[in-house]
Formats: sequence, C-alpha cells, structure tokens
Amino acid sequence: MNFELKNFDLASAASQACDALIVVVLDPFKPEKGILAELVAQAIQAGDLQTKPGKLLQAYRPAGFACTRLVLACAGDGSAKHVRQAVGAAVSAVKTPAVKRVAICFTSAAKAAWVSAAVAAAAEASYVYTTTKSKPEARSIVSVAIGVPAPDGLKAAFDCAVACVHGVELAKEWANRPANHATPVLLAQAAKALAKLPKIKCEVLGPNQVAKLGMGSFMAVAQGSSEPLRFIVLRYDGAAKAQTPVVLVGKGITFDTGGISIKPAPEMDEMKFDMSGAASVLGVFRALSELKPTINVVGLIPAAENMPDGRAIKPGDVVTSMSGQTIEILNTDAEGRLVLCDALTYAERFKPRAVIDIATLTGACVVALGGVRSGLFSSNDALAAQLHAAGESSLDLCWRMPLDDDYAEGLKTNFADVANVAGRAGGAVTAAKFLQRFAGKFPWAHLDIAGTAWKSGAAKGATGRPVGLLLDYLLALPAGTAAPANALGRAKNAQVQRAAG
Repeated sequence: MNFELKNFDLASAASQACDALIVVVLDPFKPEKGILAELVAQAIQAGDLQTKPGKLLQAYRPAGFACTRLVLACAGDGSAKHVRQAVGAAVSAVKTPAVKRVAICFTSAAKAAWVSAAVAAAAEASYVYTTTKSKPEARSIVSVAIGVPAPDGLKAAFDCAVACVHGVELAKEWANRPANHATPVLLAQAAKALAKLPKIKCEVLGPNQVAKLGMGSFMAVAQGSSEPLRFIVLRYDGAAKAQTPVVLVGKGITFDTGGISIKPAPEMDEMKFDMSGAASVLGVFRALSELKPTINVVGLIPAAENMPDGRAIKPGDVVTSMSGQTIEILNTDAEGRLVLCDALTYAERFKPRAVIDIATLTGACVVALGGVRSGLFSSNDALAAQLHAAGESSLDLCWRMPLDDDYAEGLKTNFADVANVAGRAGGAVTAAKFLQRFAGKFPWAHLDIAGTAWKSGAAKGATGRPVGLLLDYLLALPAGTAAPANALGRAKNAQVQRAAG
C-alpha cells in the first residue's frame, strides 16, 4: 500500500477526489468556515455524531464533495490511542473492492502522534494475508493520503510510521505463514533477502558451525526435527564501527509441538506463531534499512523446530550450553529458553551496549497480562524505562515484571547447574530468571510476547508486535549512546518525549 503526506486541511478536504474521505473528529470540535466543518458541527449538534472514540457517521456521494464516500470518525480527546481507534474503525467500514484511494484529515492542526497513529491504523485495518491462498483476496485499498496543513514539519514522523508499517507487515507475513512455508531454512532465506537492502548484512550458520560454537542447548532442541537448524546473524551498520551495537535476539521456533512433553491438540496450529520474536527482528531490520538512523544493531535468530521423533531430547536429559553451564531439561516444551540462552552467550562477542531478547516464551505471561501488554523483564532500570517509554509512544505496550532472586530457587536441581523449568507459580518470571543467568555481561531485557504476538479466534493472525516498540526504542535512545544524529532521530526523540509527557 502506498502512503502519501499531502498538503490539505479541513477547509480544502471536500475538494479531495478519492473513494473515501475519512475525517478524524476531535473533541471538543471548534466550528470553522467551510462545507465540511459545517457538516461536522451540524452532525454533532443534532446528536447524529457521537464523540466517543470509534463512533462513525457515513455518507455516500455527499453533495458538494469530490469524494465518493465520506466518513466522520470520532477520536475523543485526541490521544494517539483514540486516533488509531477512530481511523481503524473508519478504514474497516469502507474496506470494499470499490475503495482503492483513501484520504484522511483531522479537524484540528495535526500532530506527529496523530499522523503516526493514522498510518498504523490504516495499514492494520486493510492488511490481508494471501501467501498460501489459491485465490488470494487482494488488498483493496492501494493508496492512503494523510492531509495536514504543514507537511514539512511532520514528514519525519510520517516517514518513521511508514517504515514501521513495512516492518510490521514483514513480521506479520512470516509469523502468519504455516510452518511448512516458514522452516528455519526459509526463515534464513528471508533474512538473506534483507541483506540486499541498504546497510544490512546477513550471515547464516548451519548445524556444523553451530556445533563448533558449542551451542549444545540450541542443538538439543533441534535434534528431534528433520528440518535443519539455522543460526541467523543480521547486522545493520549505520554508525562508525567504534560504536557498540544494540543486539536483538528473536526466538525462532518455527513450529513447537512441545517435543516429548507434547502439547494438547486443540489450538496447536497456533504454534506456527512461536517464531514471532524472530519475525519481529526481521521487521525491525526492514524498517531500519528505510530510515537509516546512525546506530549499529545486531539481530540474532536461533531458528529450529521442536519435534518429538526418536532423536528428540527427553525429560531428564542434561545438555551443555555455549556458556558451559549444564541444563537439566525437565520439560521439553520449555524449549524457547534453551535456544535463547546460547544466543545470549553468542551476543557477548559484540560487546553490546544492550541486549533485548523477544520471545513467545510462556503461557504464564498470557495469564498475567493477557493480550494488551507484553511482559518486560530487565536487569537494568534505565533500559527498562526506555523500553517502557517506547511502548507507550508506539502504542505497543509492555509492563515491567519482577526479577527477584527468590524466583530462581525453583530452578535448582541435583543433576545440573540449572533446570529449565520451575513450578507453575510465577512461570513467566522463572523463565526470565533462567535467561538472566546467561545475560550477566551486558544490560539485558527480555520481552515475553506470548500474549501479544498473535490473536486467536475469528481475528486469528499475527500482530507484528513488538516491532513498533523496538523501533521507537532504537530511534529515541539518548545522546551519547546510540542516538540518531540526523533530523529523523531528533524528531522521533521529541515525539517520544511529548507522548510520555
């Protein structure tokens, strides 16, 4: 889909030729001159247009307008959340084969956060997965124009939002693919394709290379599958080599049966989404190649299937991780932490300023936080604060969870240095405590996205989270660490600060 930032406001919006004109109505609405402003004022006065976020009023071929369809979409108090809700509802309402061109404007002078929210909402509401359909339903909306009276001042926010959409949709694409269309080998090919973009490099390690590194924990998970593992190393080099990178580690379990500790059959198909952490890393790199910020970022993806054949690991097996620590595998369905721990050890070689792992790790996090916020665990208060702020500014929310040492008691075992699971209580925390053992040499954070990476039921599909959160974090790092020196970085940092304040 093509996005465009155009120079028009509420007064001139009626002359915009398009299939659907969406007017985001802010409360309170200040009456102005012009046919559109008068129409909005009359609708509110008559009670036909409610100011509750997401409420719509539609018209077909309204007199005096160049658009075919007019949609008044209320955004309440004008928060970015409410603007996203309004635009999403409006785009969903007009999403028919006849609607190709959409224009969006606001009843007040546009803000950067509104532009970002409108772009994200329009993309999300019009997204269609087609890869494995014999007669794919094409995306009907092909262009969206965002109308603002002073485009130059909002171009940085617009460019960032469009790049984020491209990253989110790449993450959705790979997470939505069935496991036989998204094997570790195919995932590695997707990463290699990114290396054709500016400033990105990719290296892919196979089973022999991983064995030489001593990644015994990662290899143990993969040994039950006929699909060979891949260890993917992506690099975005936007700054001088002397600037140490941020490392993103994405869990890449392309399908998770649970192994010998096999999962129940209902909804097991959704375990194709177990590589959503890896997909989000791909998405972030896609966006970075477009924005070209002056930072360095490394992406690590341990990709494998977790299957229950005759060679699969068994409960009670002990394996040796790349760090040298031995692990008793009490539950083979706790495999994500087993691939991540070796990737975390591998990350040490980059002398990173921060490492963030992203994983659909525990059902316990879904119980704790549902599908609204991702679980955030961190050994570093500053890093945790930055990620939380990025979640708020991007509307890709997270919530910090505890890491008290007492939670690690359940990971003790008589037969290895550590067990891979503790009891059921506090399962998201004990999983994070396991990972923390392998992340002691750098500032570290863990995002448990088990509740936020995909939706079930009628809306089943990947969300592309937390691409937005990670991108906002990377673009808004304070000066002196990995802050972009260009205008985009400064604009994004200011936007984040405004949203937080």
